[in-house]
Amino acid sequence: MADKAIVGIIMGSQSDLRVMREAAEFLEEMKIPFELTIVSAHRTPRRMMDYASSAQSRGLSVIIAGAGGAAHLPGMVASLTSLPVIGVPIKSSNSIDGWDSILSILQMPSGVPVATVALDGAKNAGILAAQIIGTKDKSVAKKLNQFKSTLQKKVEKSFQELETKGWKGTQ
Repeated sequence: MADKAIVGIIMGSQSDLRVMREAAEFLEEMKIPFELTIVSAHRTPRRMMDYASSAQSRGLSVIIAGAGGAAHLPGMVASLTSLPVIGVPIKSSNSIDGWDSILSILQMPSGVPVATVALDGAKNAGILAAQIIGTKDKSVAKKLNQFKSTLQKKVEKSFQELETKGWKGTQ
């Protein structure tokens, strides 16, 4: 994106992009500038340390970190910055049904929190990042309110379609 990034999206490997692109797409929809790159906690630890320790001074407000397997990236990044970090556990080829990633991100020690979304839940990570940004940026908050309204209308349309077919739920 052309504007200076305020959200960082990082992932442990190129294969994680299949999931993490959903966070980027949501931020694009909200017109929130972001950067997206690969930062491996295990294969490029110095790059990870540099990325996390410079994030705030580079203007980032939130970091979304996706990782599979042992999934140390979100927690290690959170240990190096005071910015909010949103972890996205990814079901990878070497994963144990994703539980290894979920627990690696979710079970952080006291003092090093990582907000954790569902397995492969990058879109929710993008939404949560936008909500954090929206606490200070009224234009983002307005777009999020419109987004939530659209979700509500979609559900209302669905149950109205069911009711027109004569399928009514119990009250």
